[in-house]
Amino acid sequence: MNSRPIAAIAVAATVALCAAVPVVGQEWKPTRNVDIAIASGAGGAADRQGRQLQKLLLQAVPGIPSMTVTNRPGGGGSVAWTALAQHAGDAHYIATLSTAFVTNQILGIGQLRYQDLTPLNILMREYVVAWVKADSPFGSAKDVIARLKKDPTSVSFAFATARGNQNHIVIGMIARAAGMDPKAVKTVVFSSGGQGMMAALGGHIDVWVGTPGGALQHMQSGAARALGISAAQRQEGKLAGVPTFQEQGIDATYYAWRGFVAPGKLTVPQVAFWDQAFARVVRSDEWKQDLEENGWAEDFKASAETRKHLDAEYELLTRMLADLGLVTK
Repeated sequence: MNSRPIAAIAVAATVALCAAVPVVGQEWKPTRNVDIAIASGAGGAADRQGRQLQKLLLQAVPGIPSMTVTNRPGGGGSVAWTALAQHAGDAHYIATLSTAFVTNQILGIGQLRYQDLTPLNILMREYVVAWVKADSPFGSAKDVIARLKKDPTSVSFAFATARGNQNHIVIGMIARAAGMDPKAVKTVVFSSGGQGMMAALGGHIDVWVGTPGGALQHMQSGAARALGISAAQRQEGKLAGVPTFQEQGIDATYYAWRGFVAPGKLTVPQVAFWDQAFARVVRSDEWKQDLEENGWAEDFKASAETRKHLDAEYELLTRMLADLGLVTK
């Protein structure tokens, strides 16, 4: 009996198996500076997210040579994400990820699709807070509803960074509660939360709608008063005193999410590196403190789960934006 064909088959099978199973030593790690692009201007939630994660990643993950942070505002985040897309296959570039990453596509802002990039993770969920300057005549969200019913043009709202994002969705829900067409609400969009909050504190805007972290700093200083939060129930910690919209009879319950995204065409080892890096960060005490300080709720999803989440969110947000009259059904 000739054993050579059998041996050949065994060798071929071994080669095929080795090709199918990743080699343990075949890892990836950064060999030069990692650039974090922040998809907004300075002072907002994305800016805080990017800069805090820069610090935590360098602390928790050995072997990263260096990390820099670059603000790339514009187009509701599309400027940053479009620039990221130019570095296909290079995991040394990452950017902050927010709900606008999906809503921009639904609304036709730019040509980039969420499928064109590599989602790395979702780190937290983020509710939306409506607040006013301390001497505002509005004492609650119900006061805003009453004014809108009396004179729809007498209340101005402002938010960042893009139409159709989580802040705009909540404004639309408030308008619905007042019996208004969401498109009729007076709104101003700022390229960064920092700019918009200063406008609200200066009395140029009646109601600011944005992230809890932005509200907290001004509530604690006594400069602002929160009217409501879009959570289903009251939050713990520093937001415990903020009433929900729901308990005020306003159907405005919604949460957004934040994380990180990378260029398209990343390899399995590249994605694995960032999965492990961010998993280390979310286990740290420093990260848990950051969640409390910014009013964020922990909701970690690694890359594969985040991709599925974006698919589901695309369907959900398409329906929500259509119901609010922001896109055609």
